Amino acid sequence: MTTLCKCPALPPADKMPTSPVKTRIPLTSFGHLITEVKRQLFGIEAPASVELTGWRKYFNSYTLPGRRNCVLATYGILGVTAAAYFMHRQNKKETSSSTA
Repeated sequence: MTTLCKCPALPPADKMPTSPVKTRIPLTSFGHLITEVKRQLFGIEAPASVELTGWRKYFNSYTLPGRRNCVLATYGILGVTAAAYFMHRQNKKETSSSTA
């Protein structure tokens, strides 16, 4: 029997390239992957919560409340920007229709 594919054979499993990052936890999100890469390849550890002071205590990427606050601040800024845009657009329509 002949094969139709002229593809080169795959290298054996022991010759396949491997990642230098050894995961201890299942990587359920991209954030977990980045945290593991930072820790293992670059030696960057997350600071303890007592090390976080000032605004970094409330807006950080290390703790869940810090991440939540960053998301809420982003959505809040987008909401305020959209509201200001629509109010400005409505005022512009009213002034152009009243002068005509």
